[in-house]
Amino acid sequence: MKVGVPTEIKTDEYRVALTPAGARELTEHGHEVLVQAGAGEGSTIADSEYEAQGAKILPDAKAVFDAAELVLGVKEPQAGEVELLKPGHVLFTYLHLAPDPDLTRGLAGTGATCIAYETVVDAKGRLPLLAPMSEVAGKIATQAGAFFLEKPMGGRGVLLGGVPGVAAATVLVIGGGVVGQNAAFIAIGMEADVFVFDRNVDRLRELDVAFGGRASTVYSSTLAVEEMLPMADLVIGAVLVHGARAPYVIKRDQLKLMKKNAVLVDVSIDQGGCFETSRPTTHTDPVYEVDGVTHYCVTNMPGAVPVTSTFALTNATLPYVLALADEGVTGAIEKDPGLRSGVNVANGHVTHPAVAEGVGMPFTAVDEALGAPAAA
Repeated sequence: MKVGVPTEIKTDEYRVALTPAGARELTEHGHEVLVQAGAGEGSTIADSEYEAQGAKILPDAKAVFDAAELVLGVKEPQAGEVELLKPGHVLFTYLHLAPDPDLTRGLAGTGATCIAYETVVDAKGRLPLLAPMSEVAGKIATQAGAFFLEKPMGGRGVLLGGVPGVAAATVLVIGGGVVGQNAAFIAIGMEADVFVFDRNVDRLRELDVAFGGRASTVYSSTLAVEEMLPMADLVIGAVLVHGARAPYVIKRDQLKLMKKNAVLVDVSIDQGGCFETSRPTTHTDPVYEVDGVTHYCVTNMPGAVPVTSTFALTNATLPYVLALADEGVTGAIEKDPGLRSGVNVANGHVTHPAVAEGVGMPFTAVDEALGAPAAA
């Protein structure tokens, strides 16, 4: 199979979907790897490193899309990339379609099969391709929050860990999954006063053990959140419903409960955001203020550390990439049912129920869509 790796073009995105090690594995399986010139530069990977492992360098994205059967990405395709997709293409990337009806309709209109990293599940129901970027995003969330609490950045002027004789900042993490756990670990390491909220009591038990008593775990009711907001200097939103639009855990009228120049970091922004006042931002222009509260809502937080993120991503995705290249979509999902849940769009149909609900489009089962004539 011909596997294409175009350069990421989303604003401030420096990751690449495949490392030279991944290219080597694919070529050893008999596949042809086609990499756009300069695709790895943001992650300090030169074209020559791909070529040394058997990849071919093509001049532009159109050349990659025209030649490839399986297209690998990092972020959701931008408008110009959607236009390059055609029936027969398999796109494998992060999609986050539930809050984006326009992109969903655009992808359906191409006739391509679009598989989302973030909805692939493993045998235990976990999200193995979202996990590495969630780990990175969780750690960045706390670092960014600490930075924007500084007075020159518009923050309250509070040091996260305090100093002897001066209290540490209070950090509220809403959501105890991979993002929340990693955000809390960094906040604990910075010696903040940390509270982690979640609605799953079993998960709170696991976190209590993992934190070794260094953070408080709290059942996440609306009242508990409201009681915590007046004390919080930094709130990190880390809420995830598999494939679906994120629910709001803080509404606009609750911002009045918070300290002036406190910081909200919304890691759920890719799925629509878990704060009512969230809107997507970029690394170039990462924050804005609503009702005296700073909002950090960068949609590709791991893109800030592409060397770390690119290698972590390929480590996770490569087994699935090899399966798709070796077996094709139908063969791969037969062998790994968890990959079936990654198929969000196929042959003009929306094939993930949470995405269909989020964008208001009909749902079609994956097997039916793959075997059906193209949707009108």
